[in-house]
Amino acid sequence: MSSPCDPQRAPAGNVGAALMMVDSRLKAIYGGESVADPEEQALTAQFTAGWGPGELDDMLDGACTLIYMYMHWLRQAYEDHDQDVLAVVVPNLVATMRTMTRSVPPEVIPTMAGLLVAAGSGLSPSLWRKQYGYWTSEEMNPLEATVFLLAELINRITDDRAFATRLISEALSVDD
Repeated sequence: MSSPCDPQRAPAGNVGAALMMVDSRLKAIYGGESVADPEEQALTAQFTAGWGPGELDDMLDGACTLIYMYMHWLRQAYEDHDQDVLAVVVPNLVATMRTMTRSVPPEVIPTMAGLLVAAGSGLSPSLWRKQYGYWTSEEMNPLEATVFLLAELINRITDDRAFATRLISEALSVDD
């Protein structure tokens, strides 16, 4: 019996747009900036200005797809070293989010941890989250932070600042 949160049932969403946002944040942080430069912020605002609810839903699904793909990669990497991704990654990311008090309110950390656990267990984070209603505005920055933290973790593990972006880009470019 398949789960209602089976990734095969989940919409992939706009993975490209979600990846662009995460890659932009990674480049800003690696460039020594605490936030994206004003030009980058203006381009992002222009890119998203005309979005309606459908495009926003696609971006949210895309972010959840990134979480799923990153956790899948991390699960394989940790299993190769006889470690459990849920036991290692989730507590570390939760601890990091707890220090990000301006971007991640404490009340949404359990939801972000749930997304990580769902993805690390082979479930769709998007479908898991939708069980509890629509996304709240308070969850938007933490969702972006969660994807960013996963990508940054992968980049640190591989010692390659572009690995997480390339991992997804290459997966998207594979012909079926």
